[in-house]
Amino acid sequence: MHNLTSTAGIVAMAAGAVALLALLICAILWLKLRRLRAAQRMILGGREQDLVGHAASIQDQFEALYGYVQDAAERLDARMTTAERRIDHAVAYHALIRYDAYGEMSGLQSTSIALLDANRSGLVLSSIHHRDQARLYAKEVREGKPELELSPEEDEAIRRALGADGRQQTS
Repeated sequence: MHNLTSTAGIVAMAAGAVALLALLICAILWLKLRRLRAAQRMILGGREQDLVGHAASIQDQFEALYGYVQDAAERLDARMTTAERRIDHAVAYHALIRYDAYGEMSGLQSTSIALLDANRSGLVLSSIHHRDQARLYAKEVREGKPELELSPEEDEAIRRALGADGRQQTS
C-alpha cells in the first residue's frame, strides 16, 4: 500500500479531485443543455428539427407570405384602377333649375337639369311645361361644351353644376 503523503498518493488525490470537478461541471452542463432543449422544443413545437432548419422554414414561409401579399396588392391595384375608370364616368356634377318657361305665372313648373361626369361630359335635360302640353329636350355636353345651343336656363344649370370656376359647388 502506498502512502497518501507520497508523490503517487498526492497525484492520485489530485486526479480524484479533478475527476470530481469534471463530473460536477458535466452535471451543470447537462442541466443547461436540458433547459436549452426544452426551450427549443417550445419554439419548434415538438418537431424533430434544429433551430437552423426551423429558421429556414420560417424564412420560406415569410417569402411565401410576401409573394401572396404582393400578388394581392397587384390585384387590388388593378381593381382600383378599373373602379377609378368607372367612377370617372359616373355623375359627379349636377344642378337643377326651375323656371316659368312661358311667363304665365304657372309656378315654376319647367326644369333644366345638368348631369355631368368627372370629365364634365354628360347631358342637360329640359322639361318645358305648358297648360296643356309638356316637352322634354335632351342635349349632350362633352368636356363642358354643348353639342347644341343651350337656353339660358340650361346654361345656368351647367354653370351651377360645375360652379363658377368649373368645380362642383356643395349643395
